[in-house]
Amino acid sequence: MHRYALAAAFMLVLSTPALAAEFYVALDTATNECRVVTERPDDRPTVVKDDSSPSLKMVGSGAYKSEAEAQKAMQAITECQD
Repeated sequence: MHRYALAAAFMLVLSTPALAAEFYVALDTATNECRVVTERPDDRPTVVKDDSSPSLKMVGSGAYKSEAEAQKAMQAITECQD
């Protein structure tokens, strides 16, 4: 019985980070285009495969609980308007 309780607690610990997903609205300063990302932008260049170094700047009010919420917020953010 203790093994089952321990296994259930272990599975809960492993699944908790997935439940706490956060989404951010980021402005790519090289292209001036916004996108939704899952890691908090830190305004430093990031390395990508094609050797370009975009700098992502966080815009908006912070973390959003869902991707849909972040997409909706992105439509209202001044920096993300064409």
